[in-house]
Amino acid sequence: MEATIRHLGRLTPPVARLATSPHLLDGFLKLNGIFERTTLDPVAREVLVMTVAVRNECHVCVAMHTHRLRDLGADEELVAALHERRPLQDPKLDAVRRFTLAVLATAGGVGDEAVKDFLSYGHTEQNALEVVLGIGTYTLSTFANRLAGAGL
Repeated sequence: MEATIRHLGRLTPPVARLATSPHLLDGFLKLNGIFERTTLDPVAREVLVMTVAVRNECHVCVAMHTHRLRDLGADEELVAALHERRPLQDPKLDAVRRFTLAVLATAGGVGDEAVKDFLSYGHTEQNALEVVLGIGTYTLSTFANRLAGAGL
């Protein structure tokens, strides 16, 4: 929790609720720290997080990461499209969104065409695996937040 306070400047209610399981909170924070160091750029990481959060209907996660996207300078159209599950105007970011959804829908068995499509926008095979890391990290977060009633 101290790391979260240092990072965000405060202890958020979702983190406080997850702290009822120190192991879960520790696991999420460690995974998130690793995800934040991936080669995906910050906005692409947030597109992935928002795609997972919207899909999993974690309203507190959507609110927190909407704020994060705005802090990163994302325009309102990008934020709105993510909220509304619409294609993004930026083709490279939309490739992240589509690939994230494909990985989720197929439990990672996306097939060669989906990988080729993702790579065709300048992403790498490493990025594809980093998408899996982000999905795992934020599936943990969204499920735990919903179970713990965070944001209710």
